Amino acid sequence: MSQIPWLDESLEFPELSAALTEPDGLLAAGGDLSPERIITAYKQGIFPWFSDDQPILWWSPNPRCVVFPDKLHISKSLKKRLNKQQVTVTFDQDFAAVIQHCADTRRGPEEGTWITEDMLEAYIELHHLGVAHSVEVWNGDKLVGGLYGLAIGRCFFGESMFSLETDASKTAFVYLNNQLKDWNYQIIDCQVENPHLLTLGAETIQRSKFQSILKENIDCPPTPHQWEFSWKWSKPGTADNSL
Repeated sequence: MSQIPWLDESLEFPELSAALTEPDGLLAAGGDLSPERIITAYKQGIFPWFSDDQPILWWSPNPRCVVFPDKLHISKSLKKRLNKQQVTVTFDQDFAAVIQHCADTRRGPEEGTWITEDMLEAYIELHHLGVAHSVEVWNGDKLVGGLYGLAIGRCFFGESMFSLETDASKTAFVYLNNQLKDWNYQIIDCQVENPHLLTLGAETIQRSKFQSILKENIDCPPTPHQWEFSWKWSKPGTADNSL
């Protein structure tokens, strides 16, 4: 940790070019998880990730894994499952349950955020402030999958997802992606690549390009909307399935 700066009360972060290459993207340590600091970080392409036995660590990996909403890939098997329409998908109906399920999976940095109690509390606070949002997938009245992330400007920063039934998290992502596309969001940040995301059309871009996209879109007012789904999956042959 001696190679990276420690944050103080200031909300300023080091230049992203100062991030380490090993481990990839480690930029700074310390600070806090206040809403102001977290939002400031995301707007610059920085996110917190750390485990219980570590200080708060801040990251900006290079390359960056992203999904462009108009490049979503839906496999034949996923399309078949979506066509069955056996689940219901909602926004922000149970954020606390979604983030808790994500935390229970105890993922490492290669698959998403390891969500400590401090992280959980911080993102629930961001949800109450209208910045963090969840997608829930229900089979009847049972929560079987979902994801959560932050919406800032016309960018969505995906944090973590979980699945208790086959393709439940992928279903959540398909619905989120296409609704965000309708709302004119320009990018979904996925942080670091993994096989699960790559099947959905995720790709890696250089950090400099990611920064440019953020600069163009992070301070734009989002298309006015309520966080409710107007986009719905339709059977084959309709425009919605032409992705």
